Amino acid sequence: MTLLDEISEQPDVLARLFDSQRAVASAVADRWRKDPPTHVVIAARGTSDNAARYAQYLWGERAGLTVGLAAPSLFGSDAAPPRLTGAAVVGISQSGASPDLVAVVREAARQGRPTLAITNEPRSPLAEAADQVMLLGAGPERAVAATKTYTAQLGGVALLANAFAPMDGDDAAFGAVPEAVAAALATHAEVAEVGDRWRDVDRCAVLGRGTGLTTAHEWALKLQELAYVLAQPASTADFAHGPRAVVEEGFPVLGVATRGPWLADVRQTLEGLREIGARTLLVTDRPDDVRDVADDLLSIPATLPAWLTPVVSIVPAQLWCRQVALARGLDPESPRGLSKVTLTT
Repeated sequence: MTLLDEISEQPDVLARLFDSQRAVASAVADRWRKDPPTHVVIAARGTSDNAARYAQYLWGERAGLTVGLAAPSLFGSDAAPPRLTGAAVVGISQSGASPDLVAVVREAARQGRPTLAITNEPRSPLAEAADQVMLLGAGPERAVAATKTYTAQLGGVALLANAFAPMDGDDAAFGAVPEAVAAALATHAEVAEVGDRWRDVDRCAVLGRGTGLTTAHEWALKLQELAYVLAQPASTADFAHGPRAVVEEGFPVLGVATRGPWLADVRQTLEGLREIGARTLLVTDRPDDVRDVADDLLSIPATLPAWLTPVVSIVPAQLWCRQVALARGLDPESPRGLSKVTLTT
């Protein structure tokens, strides 16, 4: 099983997830309605942390929930953990094995708070520690760089958003996701050509806004893992508060420019960066709106509502990062210094 194989499995993984975990999402929503949380705390690391960013925006927008990311080091055996009064606590982890994440969920249970594990491993310590479990059902993921489990995590977050605050059209939207991911995968040849053209990138900024920031962070992480490129993700709003100063003639800027209320802001930022000579690459479902501010485009289907586009927008970015690694003579199957499961304490 190769990285490309696992990237290619994503439509099937998502279809299974939406079919099997909808009832779990409803049960979680029912549990939380009995003791409504004032906020949500999510414990996650790495790729799963980027799925948590999606929850920050989506659960805030759809359910009015303030979502914060836990500082797991505050929950170790020698720590005096913070109070979780009013919180629902969620652990997101592919392996469910990292002790620091498990410690957050266990402490939340000790404090009597509702807990949820979103994981690919039903017998993991994280699953055992939580009141409720959403299983990703992605099958074994052997590639070091997480791909299918990441989009499954996004799918799980989206299912929960729908359970918290159902909207007309959600069922049809979920049904369209696997097909949209398959269409994004079908652009592999075009993505590979773009990846070859960007083989010389050695540093870059990766920009997004709103739910697009989720993809920006994960794109940057994959580029660092697979191609050893120093990639700095940022909100376009935060980028204007200082980091913009690093941009000069030829500086590479990657961006997520998908439909929604943040598209105009991303476009405006890219216009300004192009004026000083930035080299730009965009993932977009609105190519006609941003073609003039991009040197290259990675296009995805314009078939999903804005809130679901992160599940698809990362897919061409995964393919592109793999191709950049190959074009640089690197082995994306064996990123140096990394292992599939990282146990932090």
